[in-house]
Amino acid sequence: MLNIHKTREEGRLEFALDGRLDTLTAPQLETEVREDIENVKDLVFDLSYLTYISSAGLRVLLSAQKIMNRQGTMVVRNASEEIRDIFDVTGFSEILTLE
Repeated sequence: MLNIHKTREEGRLEFALDGRLDTLTAPQLETEVREDIENVKDLVFDLSYLTYISSAGLRVLLSAQKIMNRQGTMVVRNASEEIRDIFDVTGFSEILTLE
């Protein structure tokens, strides 16, 4: 299960994720990102409450990063040590801006 909390204001969009970002939930996030990313200059993913991320979830972040490379910036915040380890092992820590 994944709960997605969106906050949007003046060209900034933030997704706070709570739960598991996996094969079952990644399509939900991908749909929401694609619907709301137009005209966004700053995209933030807050992973404070994300407990797991699979390759499907990584693909959603990569897709969002590719879009934001053309139109603004993207930051991933508050990833747990376990999630950061996944980013390190997969090379995503080199692709994403982590805070």
